[in-house]
Amino acid sequence: MKFIKHFWSLLVTVALVFLLHNPHGSIPALGRLFSPFEGFLQNTEKKGFEINEDLEMSGVSAPVEVKFDANRVPHIFAENEEDLYFAQGYVIAKDRIWQMEFYTLVAAGRLTEVVGERALEYDRYNRRLGMAKAAAEIAEGLKKDPLSSKILESYAKGVNAYIDQIDYKNLPLEYKILGYKPSKWSPYKTILMLMNMRNTLSGGSNDYRVSNIVSAYGLDTVKDLFPDYPSDDSPIIPKGTEWNFTPLAVNTPDQIMAMPEAKEVSLNIPAARPEIGSNNWAVSGEKSATGLPILANDPHLTLSLPSIWYQMQLHTPTMNVYGVALPGSPGIVIGFNKDIAWGVTNVGSDVMDFYKIKFKDAQKSAYWYEGAWKPTKTRIEEFKLKSGVVIKDTVIYTHHGPVLYNEDKETNFSKNAPAGHAMRWLTLETDGSDLLTFYYLNKAKNYDDYRKALTYYTSPPQNFIFASNQNDISITPNGKLPLKWKEQGKYILDGSLASHDWQGWIPKDQNPTVKNPSRGFVSSANQFSTDPTYPYYLGWKFAPAYRGIRINERLTAMKNATVDSLRMLQNDNYNVAARRVLPLLLPYLEGKTDKSAKVAFDAIKTWDKVNGADAVGATIYERWVKELMRWIWDDEFSDERKMMYPAEDRTWLMIQNQPEAVWFDNVNTKDKKELISDIVLGSFKATVDSLTMNLGPQSPETWAWGKAKSTKIKHLVPAFSSFSRNDINTGGGAGIVNATTATTGPSWRMVVQLDKEWPKGYGLYPGGQSGNPGSKYFDNMVDTWAAGKLDTLIFLKNNKEVLKGSTQRIVIKPKK
Repeated sequence: MKFIKHFWSLLVTVALVFLLHNPHGSIPALGRLFSPFEGFLQNTEKKGFEINEDLEMSGVSAPVEVKFDANRVPHIFAENEEDLYFAQGYVIAKDRIWQMEFYTLVAAGRLTEVVGERALEYDRYNRRLGMAKAAAEIAEGLKKDPLSSKILESYAKGVNAYIDQIDYKNLPLEYKILGYKPSKWSPYKTILMLMNMRNTLSGGSNDYRVSNIVSAYGLDTVKDLFPDYPSDDSPIIPKGTEWNFTPLAVNTPDQIMAMPEAKEVSLNIPAARPEIGSNNWAVSGEKSATGLPILANDPHLTLSLPSIWYQMQLHTPTMNVYGVALPGSPGIVIGFNKDIAWGVTNVGSDVMDFYKIKFKDAQKSAYWYEGAWKPTKTRIEEFKLKSGVVIKDTVIYTHHGPVLYNEDKETNFSKNAPAGHAMRWLTLETDGSDLLTFYYLNKAKNYDDYRKALTYYTSPPQNFIFASNQNDISITPNGKLPLKWKEQGKYILDGSLASHDWQGWIPKDQNPTVKNPSRGFVSSANQFSTDPTYPYYLGWKFAPAYRGIRINERLTAMKNATVDSLRMLQNDNYNVAARRVLPLLLPYLEGKTDKSAKVAFDAIKTWDKVNGADAVGATIYERWVKELMRWIWDDEFSDERKMMYPAEDRTWLMIQNQPEAVWFDNVNTKDKKELISDIVLGSFKATVDSLTMNLGPQSPETWAWGKAKSTKIKHLVPAFSSFSRNDINTGGGAGIVNATTATTGPSWRMVVQLDKEWPKGYGLYPGGQSGNPGSKYFDNMVDTWAAGKLDTLIFLKNNKEVLKGSTQRIVIKPKK
């Protein structure tokens, strides 16, 4: 007894040390996390923090110098490409290793290993999409390509050089909180990074939603309400462009869809996201003040911290390029060199199709195809939870691709989804090397080099814009585009018919493109790639044309364009949709609003149709459009998981030309027939009531658009809200050139003025170079970004040039 009493305090101390020094399930090692010597306090950078290191590493063959400017942008100077990509991997990992690994865990369906069982269903969906499997196959295939292999291996060695030297004290804060540490990098992980972007930009489908509408209302209704081309568009390739090629023949079968389901299909596939888009344009020397092209690009993605992009300059004796890289991937994705500039926007073409499959038995051992049973393949996916428990999932594969949903009695996963739909998705194509597209663009000198680089690209299809100091401009909706009949994939296809398979690929040199058009500019904003004269089918639904229309209007009128002209266009807040629809709607309200709505009516009537941060009219309009669409369509197309609303474009056309349309009547009010006048007035009053309830009585302060929209830049882990930036006061909107919404927007703004001697670049993104929330470089560019300004990009000619105002550097030398 005395023995126990004597040692009790010691036993408690030992127990506490063990408990606090080790993780327990989802709980991290709290003792280490809160330790002043190695815990979270070590992630707070001291004032005046600088990078000054001389390192010896076995991964380089010659010295590499890295200079950091005042924004902590690295400028890497190497004597050969292997050392360059090694240094790029090392430097990016030093700032962003947690972000890099997090993205790979998402694409690989492995989040359960670090955040626990709550991520299981999300992981299962991503694993069933097949991204991890395809990434492994691509990585294995690229081993046979000496150039791709050299780039990927060098980059991975650089990342691992950083991982090998990091200890707990210097781990990024997210690792400490979540209780894990980085694992070795590999070319496979780089491909997973690219898979994540492929999924973001092309991982949506409306096939089953449209098929459900056919089942409910018939094919004629679909053709009327969901047309293949909008009434108001300004295509990326200008109307009247000649197609100087002989197109391949495309066969259209008699049956263009699987037989409609007796009940609604619910595959729970995300719809396409038009707000995930981008703008880019280039003006020719004829339109610019300098006599040479100027190019602008602002890709719109989910706004996040750490930032999606990472700025840097890469220099060797045969290459000198500046721009932004994706953390985890070598090279520059959007940028410029001495002679050219380029950028990308999402095409948004239909590259994900679903096939109705007839299986032979409950085990799905075979499926009916061309009059015979064709054996399926199975793949066992294992999910290791943070607790150590392993869960297995069997995925069925047909020749189309994976079956995303099974009838699964053991878990809640897809419990309401029927079995029998396989997916064909461009993302899973394993040939080609997208990396080489950017490798050759980084080194390109002219238009021919640009065209060569595009031949290596697969997915997701992108609008590659180009400008050179030889006074060439061009744009190409580019990628490995499937060869399909018109409307193939608009509906669920029949997996038993070979005639419903993709018929091949559009030849790369027949992808739509234009060079030096007579109008003096090229542009894109995710609208339709071409008008209907293009001989191939790319899809029926693209982003609304409002941004594209506004961009083209301003560029058409623009003369003597400057960098600032294009910067101001990037920040344009004019609402083209409001210009079209308000003249149709406001007459229905004239003299009809009660006292509570009269003030709001006067505000929107006198509004200048500019979605500025202080605009009350913008707040009323944006909320009203959503309410109006709901009042018109919700009674027939209410479940967004199973159906979809007709587009705004088609809705405005109906209001304009079909005021007696049956769709205005609410089928749920049997004793009354609603007219368009009822819908407009009722939705407006509901809008005013909603805004008043959420924002308070109308005033310029409480109803200002920037306040109502409340843009947020969130940390990648939603629970880490304290690392986010909230309530950023900006204008814009989903259909606005300045496409800043509550959670999405310009993830990188860049304007490049080409020159015979040396280009001038300007740009920034809403975040910072560092991935460390304790660093002043974590979000130091946000306020400048919100104000619509650009930083001057320091593009050094060689390593002899001095970076003014900064002495930060790293020198990596071969290990002796």
